[in-house]
Amino acid sequence: MKPFPKFTKEQTIDENEPLPSPFKEGREKLSNFEIELGERQNETLFKITTEIENAENALNQAEQLAQRLKKRLKQLKDLQRVLSR
Repeated sequence: MKPFPKFTKEQTIDENEPLPSPFKEGREKLSNFEIELGERQNETLFKITTEIENAENALNQAEQLAQRLKKRLKQLKDLQRVLSR
């Protein structure tokens, strides 16, 4: 097993020192990307929730229409039966 290389004082980074510019810019870009990703996720979830609600409403309306049509069909068949006697 090879020993870890020894770094000179100039090669080490003090944890209390601010990050060098390329690292800082990369961290800011990553942070902005995460924020945008979160916003896009929220927008997508909102759109999906709206679509679900619209589909449920349309389904409920279709079921109500089907019930009204069944009721009307029964009325017409009853009327037909009475008139056919």
